[in-house]
Amino acid sequence: MSQVIAVSNQKGGVGKTTTVINLATVLATRKKTVLVLDLDPQANATSGLGVEPKPGVSLYKALIDLENLNDVIVGTTIENVNIIPSEVDLAGAEIEIARMDDHLHGLQKVLDPIIAQKIFDYIIIDCPPSLGILMSNALAASDCVLVPMQCEYYAMEGLSVISGLVDRIRLSGANSRLRLDGILMTMYSRTRLADEVIEQVRAHYGDAVYKTVIPRSIRAAEAPSFGLPVVAYAPTSTVAEGYFAFGDEFLKRDKAREVSANKVDLPPFPRSSGLA
Repeated sequence: MSQVIAVSNQKGGVGKTTTVINLATVLATRKKTVLVLDLDPQANATSGLGVEPKPGVSLYKALIDLENLNDVIVGTTIENVNIIPSEVDLAGAEIEIARMDDHLHGLQKVLDPIIAQKIFDYIIIDCPPSLGILMSNALAASDCVLVPMQCEYYAMEGLSVISGLVDRIRLSGANSRLRLDGILMTMYSRTRLADEVIEQVRAHYGDAVYKTVIPRSIRAAEAPSFGLPVVAYAPTSTVAEGYFAFGDEFLKRDKAREVSANKVDLPPFPRSSGLA
């Protein structure tokens, strides 16, 4: 079965899309098949994987009419990575979906046939940076949520918000299986402030925080203009090395979770301990 991962943080500028496309690429180099689902109307994951956004080629029509998604899956510049692109019109889906019956499960309904085909090992959703219907649909359709977090104090407030939303989705019954994949610290610079933020987050969230820390780098900012993830654009850069290490840590955790899942229920998203 495909594992569905929502990469989510309602705060923008934390490296969410960069994490999506680079994790997908690293997984592909590790012989995994990946489908990226660009749920952000800004379509940055789409262009970041070398795909030009086109009107009508997105989740929009499928979400509204519950149509088959196969027709909007396209290839990317990276072998074994496919994408369901986004477009600016997807922003209008928020209003239309809200009027539908069972509006939280529209994405799950259109993803289920893709999952049943067993083509993709991972489906990674690039969520929009907002707490709207699209993000709620992503969380309701996912097995787990990965939270990229910039190494600064304002970003810490976002952890409380996203953990609260995940709790509501899980406890309401909209998706009782939803769990935390982990928290990834991004845009790290060698400053006392960044070190203090990482220390506090790890103190509150413990092993939920990935050991890998992604450094700040101009290479990560340059790569999208070439339609490439930084691990393909500048594979020997420090930020690319960080994402390769993160991808391997992700796979190691995933293998450990498979073993644990056969024994006991996996833990839910840890509650905030007063960060915000």
